[in-house]
Amino acid sequence: MTTYHIRRGSTLERSQLVKFLQRTYQELFPQQTDFAHLAITVEQYFSKDTPLWWVDFSGEESRAELGTITRVESLNISSPLLPPASSPVACLWMGNAIDQIKGDRHAHIFLLYVVPEHRRRGIATALMQYAENWAKQRGDRQIALQVFQSNPPAINLYNHLGYQTQSLWMVKKIN
Repeated sequence: MTTYHIRRGSTLERSQLVKFLQRTYQELFPQQTDFAHLAITVEQYFSKDTPLWWVDFSGEESRAELGTITRVESLNISSPLLPPASSPVACLWMGNAIDQIKGDRHAHIFLLYVVPEHRRRGIATALMQYAENWAKQRGDRQIALQVFQSNPPAINLYNHLGYQTQSLWMVKKIN
């Protein structure tokens, strides 16, 4: 039985977070080679108020002291600050936003990423449930995220989980 564990990240893991952000953008925009600016994004927004969780793959063995995701039909995990068992295979980075219509603070997903070799195993769905539980615990009434139109698998996942388009981000090149 394949086992995954989730653990709370720390602000000392900035470089790992930057690497995961870069991997995300490199997959979506392979024609672009420089994503150094993402380090500035992490520097500006990553703090104790924008929590980060990692998912580690531990193969067949189980470590009961950590929360466990097993072929991830459900999410029965905790987030202790323990050292990683291996290199992370997924991450969830949360933040805060203000609903521009009602003025309420709500959770915002900055990053949800699963390395390609571990996709289609329910990890992203489990992390989204984890995000929702975290947001509910702190009193939020909604979660928001941004997804690129060029990422149909993510759009399908979010639609399947009940997310709805509220606005469209439109861009016009002026050069």
